[in-house]
Amino acid sequence: MSTLKDTYKTIEKPFTGELFKDRGSKFYGYAYPITSEDDVKPIIENLKKEHHTARHWCYAWQLGTNKIKYRANDDGEPSNSAGPPIYGQIQAYELTNILIVVVRYFGGTKLGVGGLMNANKTAAKSVIEVATIVEKTIDRVFVVSFDYKDMNKVMRIIKEKKLTISKQTLEINCEYTIPVRMKDAQKVFDIFNNTFGIDIKEITA
Repeated sequence: MSTLKDTYKTIEKPFTGELFKDRGSKFYGYAYPITSEDDVKPIIENLKKEHHTARHWCYAWQLGTNKIKYRANDDGEPSNSAGPPIYGQIQAYELTNILIVVVRYFGGTKLGVGGLMNANKTAAKSVIEVATIVEKTIDRVFVVSFDYKDMNKVMRIIKEKKLTISKQTLEINCEYTIPVRMKDAQKVFDIFNNTFGIDIKEITA
């Protein structure tokens, strides 16, 4: 019987890898945690300002846990010589919600497709190896709505199930936003749903 996988691996802060050199060309690896595709463009633009004399800013990213989105970009290097090798390292280390960029300064000697693939793979690997990889839970997010008079009932469930409140509105009508680890989510939903005076609904991305 297969168990539900409800964790994923990512990084919590940006990291810079070791410089990799090959025949005069320099390759710098960078890794960033991201939460949406919109995070990518500003990061690339900042790296282009920081490395304004570089030749290429190749990258790959992956987002999601159940539904995976990804992209690999060669940024003008020969087809599949940069983006896919970078993305291959994201897959090899089973990471998601991550962007890896390899900045290349051209050293005057062409490396060929094989040389470029090795350089980009090595630069990507170097930054992953210095990064702090963390394991996070895959959560379902619920909004629990109730009258103020039912606060004690709600808080008792939260305490018993060791839940956290990520957002709250406490007025005559109260709302708690509660992320729940996937494997526990249905049980927690049923408890709230079967408690008189409490409404619960799931927020879907």
